[in-house]
Amino acid sequence: MKVLLILLDGLRPEILLREGAPRELLSRSAHTLKAKAVYPSVTLPSHMSLFHSVDPSRHGVTTNLYTPQVRPVRGLCEALSQAGKRCAFFYDWEELRDLSRPGSLAESHFINGDKIGYIESAKMLTAECVNYLERAEADFTFLYYCAPDAAGHNYGWMGDEYVSASEFCLEKVKEVLGTLPDDYTVIITSDHGGHDRMHGSDCEEDMTIPILALGGDGAARELPEGLTITDIAPTVTSLLGVPADGEWEGKSFL
Repeated sequence: MKVLLILLDGLRPEILLREGAPRELLSRSAHTLKAKAVYPSVTLPSHMSLFHSVDPSRHGVTTNLYTPQVRPVRGLCEALSQAGKRCAFFYDWEELRDLSRPGSLAESHFINGDKIGYIESAKMLTAECVNYLERAEADFTFLYYCAPDAAGHNYGWMGDEYVSASEFCLEKVKEVLGTLPDDYTVIITSDHGGHDRMHGSDCEEDMTIPILALGGDGAARELPEGLTITDIAPTVTSLLGVPADGEWEGKSFL
């Protein structure tokens, strides 16, 4: 068993109801369009909560500036690497470098989307990730796309440019899925939503995220209500046969 976690920054669940690749992913997955982010619904705090399965009040990161934890909680990559599992990261927003501690990643690929554009970096990340998954033995791989969030800030959430960037990344997700062997479970999610040209509040548009899980029996079904982004890390460890950290607050949903 291997796990691929794909996160599209700022993806609102409504995008997955559109025709084409988005709706196709729903038809193939166990899913919910009503999961919750954490407050503040900001990118780095949300990712810290995803990877450490605690709220920002516990890990202490409340802005996009990383600050070391006063009382550290072991993260997902640390838990997996200490159990002998190999972890890999592919991302195009530099601040995510602090999600894992030194030595916990077997492979890390960063492409600076701020310099070359996030659509271009999404193309490059997809190619690099596919190449890596075909030749390597990572147990857990994280693939991150910033393009939807960048389009939301520049043009507004749910505007034409935002929808286009989101659907482009979902096509890239479909491309990756087409290369995977049967022993993968894939989790697709987001860190927050957005409204107007912003996010970070506790309004529904900012706090509601999708979670999709593909693999296993392949049956499409609704995941239980009440899921949050903190439930993802314990789900990954459960799939890989590794105990969840005792301080994690989330629960496996598979």
